Amino acid sequence: MERVLILSGSKSDEKVYEKTVKTLGEFGIKYKLEIASAHRNLELVEKFVKETSAEVIIAVAGLSAALPGVVASKTTKPVIGVPVNVKLDGLDALLSIMQMPPGVPVATVGIDNGKNAALLAIQILALNDEELAKKLKEARSKK
Repeated sequence: MERVLILSGSKSDEKVYEKTVKTLGEFGIKYKLEIASAHRNLELVEKFVKETSAEVIIAVAGLSAALPGVVASKTTKPVIGVPVNVKLDGLDALLSIMQMPPGVPVATVGIDNGKNAALLAIQILALNDEELAKKLKEARSKK
């Protein structure tokens, strides 16, 4: 069973979500990666969100970056949005993810920062996992 669901709006965002996958793997976190666009595959996005056992969802998206907000509207689980630099240096995606309406929060990391998305997910999971909290503290002390 996955603890983190990674949803990417496009396979072309691989350079970003691979950082997420790598970091989760370094901490031994089970994850599931799915590709589905909020604009082209809405039913599939809804299915992934509804059926996941994950405790945290990371949504990677560029351009209009609707995916994180759509995901957040379908769940009460924490959603972390990762804006991708596709156009306008990624500012369009960053602003789209950051400017969610009241009641539909999405945590947002920096543009193309899949690693920080994974680390934030790990911090959330570590709230109820002492062993994971210890691993996270050890990793931070090495830097």
